[in-house]
Amino acid sequence: MAGQGPVPKSQRVRRNREAVPQTVLRWEHAEAPELPDFRVERDGELVDFVWPERTREWWQTWIDSPQAEHFGSTDWEYLLDTALIHARLWRGELAAAPELRLRVAAFGATPADRARLRMVFAEADGLDGGRGSSGAPSARETYGQLRMMPGGRTAQGRGQSEGEDP
Repeated sequence: MAGQGPVPKSQRVRRNREAVPQTVLRWEHAEAPELPDFRVERDGELVDFVWPERTREWWQTWIDSPQAEHFGSTDWEYLLDTALIHARLWRGELAAAPELRLRVAAFGATPADRARLRMVFAEADGLDGGRGSSGAPSARETYGQLRMMPGGRTAQGRGQSEGEDP
């Protein structure tokens, strides 16, 4: 019966879908807001909310992070809401931990998060003196600037017959 089974490999055609169009936004740098003062209701009365010292340190860490130079106003607002979750965790509400982890992952909090987001630190590129992570010289340093000539010979090897040493 026709139409049964997968298409034979010889007849398969790969059809890459068209890339999803991007929306290009105007860049706006936003300064980090201060952790706000506000009041919360406890036992029927309004009391001043006090940020845990650990949350204040955590907030300053984000302000000082390399990622912060790329945060816009909506990023800081989201991170401000995340600070409330951080405060809950440091007040002993361990149920806040999974939500906190998900939220900070979106900002590249850990090396694994940064790898997933394809974030790299630019300073590291120049520290190895142009050498790779192994410390070995690059191919360009080893062989110089090679250009291919007609016939498959390099520009450096021009004028030498086969079998001759350079």
